[in-house]
Amino acid sequence: MTYSDTETLLFEASDNGVLTMTLNRPEKKNAANHVMWDELLETFRQVKHDADVRVFVITGASDAFCSGADLGGGGPARHQLASMRHIHDIAIGLHELPMPTIAKVNGVAAGAGCNMALGCDLIVASDRARFSEIFSRRGLSVDFGGTWLLPRLIGVHKAKELAFFADVIDAATAERFGIVNHVVAHDELDAFVADWAARLAAGPPIALAQTKAMLNKSLTMTMDEALDNEGWAQTVNFSTKDTREAINAFLEKRDPEFKGR
Repeated sequence: MTYSDTETLLFEASDNGVLTMTLNRPEKKNAANHVMWDELLETFRQVKHDADVRVFVITGASDAFCSGADLGGGGPARHQLASMRHIHDIAIGLHELPMPTIAKVNGVAAGAGCNMALGCDLIVASDRARFSEIFSRRGLSVDFGGTWLLPRLIGVHKAKELAFFADVIDAATAERFGIVNHVVAHDELDAFVADWAARLAAGPPIALAQTKAMLNKSLTMTMDEALDNEGWAQTVNFSTKDTREAINAFLEKRDPEFKGR
């Protein structure tokens, strides 16, 4: 598939299967208006079924990742519950992407923007990045999956601390809390994420997708259920050409070339 730039999103596809999506409303610190929400949903639906995308990277234009929802952004007249169901579909769309996802957080990530980053499988933050569950400062409750994501990442008590006080925390604090995987110097952010993305893109797509799905479900199942899922996943893997390629490459002392089949 090809990905053309839209009103609020920019796309860059690499030859190795890495698709980078840039939230592009820099004048609003990439706050999501109704146009961006619609375009995000359509993008996630398209990427989900694109076998050529091995890794999906999300970042923001200029000096911000995403400052959350644009509360003054207008949009179609609809009941608030209908609007939140739309947000639900977008958050689920990101969560259900089968390939590894990386949030490249180059600046502020607040509110829904913070939880969009948390919804990715991996988060790499610039040392200039800042995070905030800003909702309570706006008289709002946490949304975009934050009530599900935060406790799983950092525990219920720390999640309540971030949600209740809505403090802005720097990248080092986010790393200490366990919100981000790595913090790197701002000038090294692009290179670090490019390296991670390339390594993931070179991996076995079917096996990685199954591992991701099992880990996402792991906290809601028993050990017995997890082992059963692992058994089915490995059965699928051993039926693929990729697993045979990996075994042959090991025996021949070379790097495997995975094709996703």
